[in-house]
Amino acid sequence: MAFRYARRYAQLVTMPSSPPQSASALADVTASDAALRRFLHGLPGVDSVGLEARAAALGTRSIKTTAKAYAIDLAISMIDLTTLEGADTPGKVRALSAKGVTPDPTDRATPHVAAICVYPDMVGHAKAALGDSGVRVASVATAFPAGRAALPVKLADTKDAVAAGADEIDMVIDRGAFLAGRYLEVYEQIRAVKDACGAARLKVIFETGELSTYDNIRRVSWLAMLAGADFVKTSTGKVAVNATRPNTLLLMEAVRDFRRESGRQVGVKPAGGIRTSKDAITYLVMVNETLGEDWLSDHWFRFGASSLLNDLLMQRQKLRTGRYSGPDYVTVD
Repeated sequence: MAFRYARRYAQLVTMPSSPPQSASALADVTASDAALRRFLHGLPGVDSVGLEARAAALGTRSIKTTAKAYAIDLAISMIDLTTLEGADTPGKVRALSAKGVTPDPTDRATPHVAAICVYPDMVGHAKAALGDSGVRVASVATAFPAGRAALPVKLADTKDAVAAGADEIDMVIDRGAFLAGRYLEVYEQIRAVKDACGAARLKVIFETGELSTYDNIRRVSWLAMLAGADFVKTSTGKVAVNATRPNTLLLMEAVRDFRRESGRQVGVKPAGGIRTSKDAITYLVMVNETLGEDWLSDHWFRFGASSLLNDLLMQRQKLRTGRYSGPDYVTVD
């Protein structure tokens, strides 16, 4: 029997769980371009007013001081500390790696970040600097940030990063192919990159700010998860509109519903534009309220950020000492 998410959606959102679909049912969805198109366009349309209202309401939640201290440490542990500039050097990557391992040298109880995210040619330098610290190495690949390259080039990019020691690959989809309706092409590219990752986990970047509609964001989320994504990620951080509360909430709802249907859990990574502790805590509230405790760990939720860590460290020090530090308390990356 074909995978009938669209028909069952109204029941699923009110049920605590539902039996996973069979592998053959999932295969039916991706058996042909026509089948995949029918499935993706059969997904229920997004209520944009409702989505934005819920995202705004979650953004007004307040938490107690003790919970705030926990949330700050949790957010630090979920950061993919990132440098993706043409001027990146081995020295800059080593310095960023040191900061990721020991974010606050004055307080060794500060957790380390989840990963250091770099270009493929910097993976070896990050790997050497991180050693056995427990901080992972993530690498963007597949012609980041545009995603416009032939598949052999994307696969070579991925394999180079994995061979250099990358624990995670952040790939970017070909938005042009997706927006042109070539869904199976995008699906097959994600599958091929997933295979090239080997043991490395795959985060699939959508660039939600370029997808025009919430319906497209829902469709691409399901497409990536069907193709084997370990994480769905909002954006590259290289365009005008990156992570927002509504588009991240939509990704959260997609991974929640996908687990109900398939039995497989997928992570979420908002990236770009998240700069303050207040922003980070708002996203954690969204995770807790939408996905629950199962996703409240760095294995299933990440922040793609470069400047967020500094604000979290300053807020953490304020809670610890009762005073705000000056701007020289943290390093400028």
